[in-house]
Amino acid sequence: MIDRNDSLPMTRQCQLLSLNRSTVYYQPKGMSDEDMRLMRRIDEMHLKRPFYGSRRILDWLWEEGEEINRKRVQRLMRKMGITALYPNPA
Repeated sequence: MIDRNDSLPMTRQCQLLSLNRSTVYYQPKGMSDEDMRLMRRIDEMHLKRPFYGSRRILDWLWEEGEEINRKRVQRLMRKMGITALYPNPA
């Protein structure tokens, strides 16, 4: 698709393909060690208490001394595909 060693300049290659140059140079970052550690702890709690949502898991993490906000807990739970179990309305 894009050849960095081609005689055609990178800007022209991007124009022909209707791409932004930033797309070509983008290198995604991996998960941080801190996020991985928190995800392990959230997964550990989810296995013990699958009916806990982000708020209860947040409370548990605060009791354990973690300083984290609910949006981060929600984001990590979403990334892992974890949702709280709850009874369906009959």
